[in-house]
Amino acid sequence: MTHRIPENPVASLIVDRWSSRAMTGETVTHAHLLSLFEAARWAPSAFNNQPWRFLYAHRDSVHWPLFFDLLGEFNQSWCKNAGVLILLVAKTTFDHSGNSARLYAFDAGAAWENLAIEATNLALVAHPMEGFDHIKAKPALNIPENYDPMIMIAVGHKAAAETLPESLREREKPSQRKSLAELAFSGPFPV
Repeated sequence: MTHRIPENPVASLIVDRWSSRAMTGETVTHAHLLSLFEAARWAPSAFNNQPWRFLYAHRDSVHWPLFFDLLGEFNQSWCKNAGVLILLVAKTTFDHSGNSARLYAFDAGAAWENLAIEATNLALVAHPMEGFDHIKAKPALNIPENYDPMIMIAVGHKAAAETLPESLREREKPSQRKSLAELAFSGPFPV
């Protein structure tokens, strides 16, 4: 129970999804990881380009230190208990023409949201992070020039807030959202 109350009827998986940081360190099965990627695979995209790609490391794999070292110090403080680290990268050009794909980040965001909702469905935590070394990630992970590192995602099994560094414990709860009156307008943008 997240104690969030929507203003209008909506699927509970959407309201229940939130970005917890407290994780047990328990292994995320490969089958569950594939389900997350499967959910992302079905996201819509411009020209069906599907620009998203996922690079990942299980915590017990040889690749874990490479991914973990890309994180900023703050994110390392709690990601040490993630079961998997995933880097979402997005192709900045169209497959069919090679031209710039203006909406590649939008499309990658749709894939992230599908992944996050499936994580909630599987009772997993999925927390996105901007706080990693985007520049270092490209050569470290052999990312081609026309791909943009977007977000790092920590995935794991939920733990109690007490497992987090003390400075993060109070923040370990679902955040609320702005009202629809602040977000949706009939007609032109209000001045």
